[in-house]
Amino acid sequence: MASPPPDIGPGELTVRSGRVKHARRLATRAFRAEQREFLAEGPQAVREALDHERAVLEVFATVEATEQHPDLVAAARRGDVTWHVVTDDVVAAMTDTVHPQGVVARCAMLDRPLEALLDRSPSFLVVCADIRDPGNAGAVIRCADAAGAHGVIFIGDSVDPYNPKSVRATVGSIFHVPIVVSRDIPGTLAAIQESGLAVLAADGKGDVGLFDEALDLSAPTAWLMGNEAWGLPEQVRALSDAVVAVPIFGRAESLNLATAAAVCLYATARARMDR
Repeated sequence: MASPPPDIGPGELTVRSGRVKHARRLATRAFRAEQREFLAEGPQAVREALDHERAVLEVFATVEATEQHPDLVAAARRGDVTWHVVTDDVVAAMTDTVHPQGVVARCAMLDRPLEALLDRSPSFLVVCADIRDPGNAGAVIRCADAAGAHGVIFIGDSVDPYNPKSVRATVGSIFHVPIVVSRDIPGTLAAIQESGLAVLAADGKGDVGLFDEALDLSAPTAWLMGNEAWGLPEQVRALSDAVVAVPIFGRAESLNLATAAAVCLYATARARMDR
C-alpha cells in the first residue's frame, strides 16, 4: 500500500523560511536550552524518534530521502507529524555534516529530573562527570542502551547530550534511554546512593580491579565516568563507594572514555545476567 503524500512539497520552504531558520539555530546550545528542542539527523535516528511518543515536532527531508524511506513518511503521518519535503540546500543548512543524510527531525528534549528517574527504582546507571567530547557522550548513551542500563546522567560541566554530534553518535539510542542533566555533582551522587545504588568510579588508579571477585557488579550499580583528559578529580572520586580499575593486559597506556565505559557496562550486564 502506498504511503500518504507528504504534507508540504519541495520549494515551499527555503533557507530563509522561519521554520528553517529556527531549526538552524538549534545548532547552538543556548537556543536548544531556551526552546527545549534539538535536531536528529539521518534515517535511523528519525526512525527511532518517530517511534518515541511525542518526541518529533516536524520532519524535513529531501525528495530523494522521502522516496527512499516511505516507512518514515507513514510513521510521521500516523503520529500526526508534519513531513516537509525540501530541497537539498535546506537540509544542508540545518546540519553540520559534510554529507547530510537527507532527513532531519526537530524533536522535543527528552531529559527528565533526577527524582523522576530515581522514582523508577533503577538498578543500573551511568554517570558522566565533566565529559567534554560530544562523540564520547553519544557513544556512552549508545553503549548504555546496548548494555541494558536504566539511564545516563550528565553532571558538572559535561557536554550537552543534544549536541548534533552527540545525537548522531547515539544512532537513535538517545530515544531509548532516560537522560538526566545536572550541574550538581555532590548532590546527584548522594541522591543516587540514597536510592540504594553503589557509585563505582572508573579510574586507572582503582582500589579494586574490574574483574576481582570481591567486586559485586550484580548489585545495584551506578558507574561514574570522568573527563577524557584528566579523569576524575580526587574530590569526586572520594564521593564514590569504590574506585575500580579497568585492567590493561597489553602495553596500551590507557583506554579512551567510550571504550572504558563499554567494558565496565558489559561487565555489569554479564554479572546481572549471571545473577
